[in-house]
Amino acid sequence: MNNRRSPFDLNGKTALITGGSRGLGLQMAEALGSHGARILLSARRSEELRSAQAQLASQGIDADWIAADASRENDIVELAEQAISKFGHVDILINNAGASWGAAAEDYPITAWDKVFNLNIRGPFLLTQLIGKHSMIPNRYGRVVNIASTAGLQGTSRDVLQAIGYSSSKGALVNFTRALAAEWGHYGITVNALAPGFFPSKLTHGLIDSVGSDRMAALSPLNRLGDDEDLKGAVLLFASDASKHITGQVLAVDGGATIV
Repeated sequence: MNNRRSPFDLNGKTALITGGSRGLGLQMAEALGSHGARILLSARRSEELRSAQAQLASQGIDADWIAADASRENDIVELAEQAISKFGHVDILINNAGASWGAAAEDYPITAWDKVFNLNIRGPFLLTQLIGKHSMIPNRYGRVVNIASTAGLQGTSRDVLQAIGYSSSKGALVNFTRALAAEWGHYGITVNALAPGFFPSKLTHGLIDSVGSDRMAALSPLNRLGDDEDLKGAVLLFASDASKHITGQVLAVDGGATIV
């Protein structure tokens, strides 16, 4: 009888997922929960979190939630404190909450720039700092997965996407991933990033509707948009011990769009 533990087994691990009440966040919660992780969801709206918790419970996944605005420092501090108090430790942190704002660079409002950067890079830094300092570093173990974007890896044609604040913030998140991986590796903490391409979501539905789903799909060699399953394997890799020798890496999940 083979009792060897699978490297993808997350039993005994706690995963905190921001922006976890719907879309890609909930998709990733399903992936980690189905492999044994206790799930702690966070987002702004309690009613959406309750619905997400019920959806996970229907799949036999142990999930709880804390409402918090990931762009507000006080909320982030309280989220980190409550998460560690409730579960004792946070082993996996998925920085998924994000925002975008569409406008031409020459007319981009500074208020929009600040809003996008507060949520997309300042928030992940603050939360990761707190979870790292008070849970992962003392326990000499952690998996940080930052949800970047292919928009942070390359420029985008102005007739497809004009969102310089979003692209810049995701580029910052990419190098935040690399810098933190270099600094925290000796604590036994890995830090990696996923860079999704175009997935139907609340964040992208307006863009996909205006450009057209067929045209968006044609931008990738696989000629398709991401679906509800396409982040699951990738996030499971980075969140589990299957990636114990992988850190500071950025994996594009985009149907190959960034290679053409």
